Amino acid sequence: MLPERITRLLSEGESETLEFKKSTAERVQIAQSLCAMLNTRGGRVLIGIAPNGEALGQQASDDTIERLSSEFQQIEPQALPTIDVIPLEGEKRVIEVSAGHGRMAPYSYKNVAYRRVGNTNRRMSSEEYNRMLIERLHSDQRWENQIATGWTVDDLDVGEIRQTVEHSIERGRLADPGTRAPEPILTGLGLVKDGELTRAAVALFGLPERVERELPQCLLRVARFRGVDRSDFIDNRQFHGNAFFLLRAAERFLLDTLPIAGRVTSDSFTRIDEPLYPPTALREALANAICHRDYAIGGGSIGVAVYDDRLEVTSTGSLPFGLTPDRLFIPHESRPWNPLIARVFYRRGIIEEWGRGTLKMAELMESAGLPPPEIEDVAGAVTARFRPSRYVPPQRVGLDLTDDQRAILMVLDKSPGSPLREIVSLLGGQVTPRMVRKKLEALQTLELVKVSGRGRGARWFRL
Repeated sequence: MLPERITRLLSEGESETLEFKKSTAERVQIAQSLCAMLNTRGGRVLIGIAPNGEALGQQASDDTIERLSSEFQQIEPQALPTIDVIPLEGEKRVIEVSAGHGRMAPYSYKNVAYRRVGNTNRRMSSEEYNRMLIERLHSDQRWENQIATGWTVDDLDVGEIRQTVEHSIERGRLADPGTRAPEPILTGLGLVKDGELTRAAVALFGLPERVERELPQCLLRVARFRGVDRSDFIDNRQFHGNAFFLLRAAERFLLDTLPIAGRVTSDSFTRIDEPLYPPTALREALANAICHRDYAIGGGSIGVAVYDDRLEVTSTGSLPFGLTPDRLFIPHESRPWNPLIARVFYRRGIIEEWGRGTLKMAELMESAGLPPPEIEDVAGAVTARFRPSRYVPPQRVGLDLTDDQRAILMVLDKSPGSPLREIVSLLGGQVTPRMVRKKLEALQTLELVKVSGRGRGARWFRL
């Protein structure tokens, strides 16, 4: 009878976290697998098991274990895997070598780094190796936890600091410190290092005037483009300031810029006006951009761009820690690039749950009857893209359109080819056929609608 532990592992089969080896004669391959697992999610190698899962067993003398350990010493940085000997029948043994995800990744064996792909080991590319090395160094030496030389509490927005404390206490995410003095509050939030303010404190609470002079990367760019590309813009502005200032500026811009999307219910022909995109989903995207962007890039920024067919929130930097756009839409561990900044956003209630930002955005969009957001990681920037699923008539075409004209356009989008009488019926309210006809003729002049046929047989279409 095999030990229950071995039986369970054999039933799982080889995978990203489990590999079988016939004997320690394959110790080079065993060391490669261990190196790959350290660089991925951790795992274990069972020695004395055939590739088909048959328990062969082998000798496990002190000399065998010593030679195996000696092979592992060629993994750099030094790793200390666990080696267990599991008895089978007679003198046969299964040797289990296990290790978790290495905290000092990337690891290499004989100067070659490996990673697990399914149940195989692959050589790591130089790009992957360098990215993992940067992430390792980032845990201790990242932009946000370095001292903000020359900055004092006098350079911070004390009102914003106190407001953060009040919101955090209200949400039960911070015990009342018993004071509203900024120094102990900042210390309690982990924003002071060796008695000095960190860059995270400045990015969160710095006064806009000095932030603009000394931290040009604390920048928000907003634009409303005419059409679906950047060839012609209606509005184009920039804001410098701390994270909360930039978040409010972005929200004001979206409130002023985004149209209200109307729809007519089929059961009552009642027009319902709703925001084109769920505001909470957009706020989540903005908060993610602030918390996850790479502030170490001096020319970086957060961008908000509104087009006729989409809205994009872009932040400088790539997805960290091996994340991909696809993995953001399945449950995943939250590892913000700027954990100090993210922690303050969480306590204040701007971020509701760790690791659910993109999942929450998708849920909110689905509830609004919209497609999920698209995430793109290209050319050193991450973009969250939102698209509408229904027609939104323009606000102006040479001149401002009236609410009635916009309502007619939405009716024709939902019911193309409608005759005048049906349009009047769908609009409801106190409108007459004569009034609707005049508005249709005005829209026809603006080349927004066209008519087919004449008289009572005339049918109207949106262009």
